[in-house]
Amino acid sequence: MTDQEYKTLSIREFSKAAKVYETDDAGVYKMCRKDYPDVLAELEKEGFTDLLDCGCGTAPMLTLLQKKYPHRHYTGIDLTPEMIEAAKAKNMPGVELVVGDCEDLPFPAESFDAVICCQSFHHYPNVQAFFHSVYRVLRPGGRLILRDMTANTAATRWFFNHIELPVINLAGHGDVRVYSVEEVRALCQKAGLVLESGEKRGFFRLHCVARKPGPSKTAT
Repeated sequence: MTDQEYKTLSIREFSKAAKVYETDDAGVYKMCRKDYPDVLAELEKEGFTDLLDCGCGTAPMLTLLQKKYPHRHYTGIDLTPEMIEAAKAKNMPGVELVVGDCEDLPFPAESFDAVICCQSFHHYPNVQAFFHSVYRVLRPGGRLILRDMTANTAATRWFFNHIELPVINLAGHGDVRVYSVEEVRALCQKAGLVLESGEKRGFFRLHCVARKPGPSKTAT
């Protein structure tokens, strides 16, 4: 498929999912909730003032953060208008929500102290563009916290990428690829980011933290 075909499938999939994404009827999307505690724990290791959530969906992670740290500034971006409409309906103070493409983030350079991306990355057909865009919008010393699907072995990843995901896409999903820690490290390096930690955690989770080199100016 072309890049645009993948994105069209994702928009169709999540236009339907937006109605149930944070309900008990969310189905497979309920698995995304397992990411929130680990992302929050990672964020709380350092201060931040401005945070961007890439692929924010209906903004469940931003909801959690805004309630806990209401005086900070949050931005969410998602490719699917229905997801952003559902997020905007929450009327969260200090939260800006934008329809846009995470491969070409529509924000000025050095706008954010932290960028998070949870269960969205495997939908991006041009992942290198995403990393370059994250590098541009991060302030020096800022971090990218990435959570996504992975597998423990190269053989299992091959099965996911060549068998399972193409079958899922026939059912209307827009999943492109799952990655290993080393593949993420190479993507970061090419964009100018330094991968500080990369782990395979439970529930087939990839947990990575990358940093834009330079002295941090974030709040503590």
